Amino acid sequence: MATFGTLSDRLTETFRNLRKKGQLTPADIDGTVREIRRALLEADVALEVVKEFTSKVRERALGDEVNRALNPAQQVVQIVNEELVAILGGEQRRLQFAKNPPTVIMLAGLQGSGKTTFAGKLAKQLEKDGHTPLLIAADLQRPNAVNQLQVVARQAGAAVYAPQPGNGVGDPVQVARDGVELARRQQHDIVIIDTAGRLGVDAELMKQASDIRKATNPDEVLFVIDAMIGQDAVNTAKAFQDGVDFTGVVLSKLDGDARGGAALSVASVTGRPIIFASTGEGLDDLEAFHPDRMAKRILDLGDILTLIEQAQQAFDEEEAMKVAEKLAKDQFTLEDFLDQLQQMKKMGSMKKMLGMLPGMGQMKQQLDDFDEREIDRTEAIIRSMTPGERRNPKVLNGSRRLRIARGSGMTVTDVNALVNRFEQAAKMMKTVARGGVPNIPGMGPIPGSRPGASAKRGKQVKSRAGSRSGNPAKRAAENAGVASQAAIEAPTGSGFGLGGGGAAKTGAPSAEDLAQLQKLLGNG
Repeated sequence: MATFGTLSDRLTETFRNLRKKGQLTPADIDGTVREIRRALLEADVALEVVKEFTSKVRERALGDEVNRALNPAQQVVQIVNEELVAILGGEQRRLQFAKNPPTVIMLAGLQGSGKTTFAGKLAKQLEKDGHTPLLIAADLQRPNAVNQLQVVARQAGAAVYAPQPGNGVGDPVQVARDGVELARRQQHDIVIIDTAGRLGVDAELMKQASDIRKATNPDEVLFVIDAMIGQDAVNTAKAFQDGVDFTGVVLSKLDGDARGGAALSVASVTGRPIIFASTGEGLDDLEAFHPDRMAKRILDLGDILTLIEQAQQAFDEEEAMKVAEKLAKDQFTLEDFLDQLQQMKKMGSMKKMLGMLPGMGQMKQQLDDFDEREIDRTEAIIRSMTPGERRNPKVLNGSRRLRIARGSGMTVTDVNALVNRFEQAAKMMKTVARGGVPNIPGMGPIPGSRPGASAKRGKQVKSRAGSRSGNPAKRAAENAGVASQAAIEAPTGSGFGLGGGGAAKTGAPSAEDLAQLQKLLGNG
């Protein structure tokens, strides 16, 4: 999410300074709000939105909810997060489908905003969901717009209606009307109309788009806006709202490196929800827009839910069970590893996925230095091996490794490094699959575990098994001390590690433990 990178960095730095303070004064709040205002203005967020946003944050930050909080700094971060969600639209809004098919979706926006590409992305996503979309080429002005839509439709595996060659020839209103009728006859349940754009807002553009809307009576009119066009985004959105009136917004080019903050203003200024976010050039780079998740990404709080959803789409559950079984039985091979790499590549950019983890904004340099081609190099090395070598890397002697290096265009050192990493990873995953705690190289002992502690404790227990003193009184006193010490060191608490209680004696969680666990899981 490079577009909001600068804004995210500024806000993260502001909150980092805030967290150093144990107690917040009105001066601290004013300073923080001032920094937030600067960050938003530098990111091209509309002035009216910035004023309203910072006013609400300041009012809430000076209220009792922060003064009485155990951690005021975290409370302020939470307030900023909630207000950011509000200006992004509040709740997620999905596409509205017609009760009687076909559902007509009309696309509007300036030239170069990404309407045609978005049409293909939306068609492909709808195809995956079991729909049968029809793309209509109603952009007859832009050179080769019809041809581009045909190419995009072919890549998406969707049907396209393009009776006119375009390039200034044909009536776009008639094409749109005829296309909807064709979709009804051929039982396409979704129609996506790609309309013409201009380099700027003008009367002819608005009239044509308005005429198409009247002729087709669309269920959704999606305004596609370039997330990088700056302050003009708000003016353009208002002009389209007055001229055509749209039902939802699509943010395109969110993977760009411009400030992009003006896109944050669109939902707040127009009152129309952001429905989709386009995050790349590929036809799979389209996400449903979740205001709460986007706010967390901007504040570097991570977006684990989207990451999980992408993983669920890319990974085969049945295949994952087989891999887990192989790990537990120590049968995980380089062939299985190659399959896992292939599934990871289906999820998209590794940088994008890593960027969804909380706190990764603080590792921006490491993310920038991450080489996506490393996966391709690893794949090349494994594919240069024979099936037998993939199943049993122990047979890889010097001559075999030299042959693999030459076949993959890599060095023997690269092959050695891959084999060593694979063996370490397989050992670690095997430990996890069996319910153990892995020893991660370079990270030291896992918190909560003490290497050798069990052996040491065994020696202590053995040494305290009983006194060997010849004096009966002294022996009785020492045995009593051993018993009391053992009682002190005996583990208390349930299997969940949430406090003690009578239930701890039997190993079963108490009602209090279960209530606490439910609270931690967010279900309380």
